Amino acid sequence: MSGLRTALGLFTVLPVGAPPTLTPTDARRALRWLPALGLALGAAAALPLAAVRAGAPHAGLLGAVGAVALLALLTRGLHLDGLADTADGLGSRAPAARALAIMRQSDIGPFGVVAILVAVLVDIAALAAVPHGTWAGCAALAVAAATGRLAVVHAAAARPAHPDGFGALVQGAAPGGVVVVETAGVLAAGGLLAAAVGASWWWWLGGQAVALAAAAGLRWHASRRLGGTTGDVYGALVETATALTLAGLCLR
Repeated sequence: MSGLRTALGLFTVLPVGAPPTLTPTDARRALRWLPALGLALGAAAALPLAAVRAGAPHAGLLGAVGAVALLALLTRGLHLDGLADTADGLGSRAPAARALAIMRQSDIGPFGVVAILVAVLVDIAALAAVPHGTWAGCAALAVAAATGRLAVVHAAAARPAHPDGFGALVQGAAPGGVVVVETAGVLAAGGLLAAAVGASWWWWLGGQAVALAAAAGLRWHASRRLGGTTGDVYGALVETATALTLAGLCLR
């Protein structure tokens, strides 16, 4: 449970407090909680959408905006920031050392702005279009947020780009057995929630699988360009896989 407390302190706005000095053990335990945390955060963030769908079904787009904004607030925009930094670094086409330096800068460049806009717009448009009634949005955002964070668990075995970042702290956090169990759990949650809201469980599982495959491609490209993964790359994986999962779920 100490891992859950650390995960809440690191990855959410909840004032539970993170360890003053983050050790590799703390970071690895926290990382393993990410998919479950995403499931809970996604479901909670989508409550505004469920309320709007119940009271004013014609205003579903407004409810989707509220849900995506609340999820960003609950996570302090952490993963969106990582997406922007990764887009700036990879978009610079600079050598690895220079690209990593660009990613560490506090400002956001044009590639980062476009990446955030595209991710948020896809999230909102897809979430507003998810069919199957009042609670389907909660189920879809929960599944998408969990799938996005599962992509980070898959990436934990990758080589870190530098020895003193978050990627180095969590390297090896998810051995094969943990990856299998967490993947099965997230996919099972997707199938069960799809069935609960009357959606096609196999379509939702397919959407999750495609999103995870795309995240694996992004991870490979980032590792090749940067010499490894970083905490910013993890944020990009979360946002990319979340958006692609939602896009898939809304298409049927």
